[in-house]
Amino acid sequence: MTTCNISQNTRIDYIGGLYNMTKKNEDSENLELKVDLDSNSDEAMKRRMTVYQIKAIRKESGMERKEFCEWLKIPYRTMQEWELGRRKMPEYVLDLIAYKVVSEKEKGRI
Repeated sequence: MTTCNISQNTRIDYIGGLYNMTKKNEDSENLELKVDLDSNSDEAMKRRMTVYQIKAIRKESGMERKEFCEWLKIPYRTMQEWELGRRKMPEYVLDLIAYKVVSEKEKGRI
């Protein structure tokens, strides 16, 4: 299982082909989004989910794309291609970016 806490209120879990996003709103109610990515799913669906995740993580950081790229030292064009779904972001990169955003937010640096 891979877990990505993108804020205190939002968490994305990946368990054996299933993405589950849980978000608590101000009323402490959970909103859940589940996407089943079993072995029969096409690559486009997985890519769209990754696009959604990277955009959510960037927005959680409070940065625009250019600032986010400079902060992560990732070329702007690469991030643009990932966010538009034209290129596939490796899953480990997504995990590392999410980890960095969460840890920097906890330390109050962003």
